[in-house]
Amino acid sequence: MAENQDPIFQIQRVYLKESSLEQPNSPAILLEQEQPTVDIQLGVNAAPVAEGVFEVVVTATVQTKIKDKTVFLVEASQAGIFEIRNLPQEQMGPIMGIACPQIVYPYLRGNVADLIQRAGFPPVHLSEINFQAMYEQQQSAQAEPTLPQ
Repeated sequence: MAENQDPIFQIQRVYLKESSLEQPNSPAILLEQEQPTVDIQLGVNAAPVAEGVFEVVVTATVQTKIKDKTVFLVEASQAGIFEIRNLPQEQMGPIMGIACPQIVYPYLRGNVADLIQRAGFPPVHLSEINFQAMYEQQQSAQAEPTLPQ
């Protein structure tokens, strides 16, 4: 009997892999009246778990500061386990760098907003991300030759 060669793309599980919240300057910083600055960094990482099974992790770091003092720092990683089989190799990059993060990211957004709100702050809502543009930017950056210093 011939093995089925149809492409397979299935979500096995989406889960909060890691989260942390720090308020190193509380309670004094909570009395400040100045509006804090907000810095948000995002990252995507993908790795094989087993044959045809991959973990894709989207990470967010949200840091708010007043002057040079941190109000709060949140780091969270949301992960998904995906079964991906029988796809051409040239499609794997876009699947892992665009399709999978688009599935995982809404969970990350909700968890980050919830964690910040539970810490007593107004929620910070991560904006929508165009993972295709992010992926294409990373690909073009990797393709550029580095100039010697």
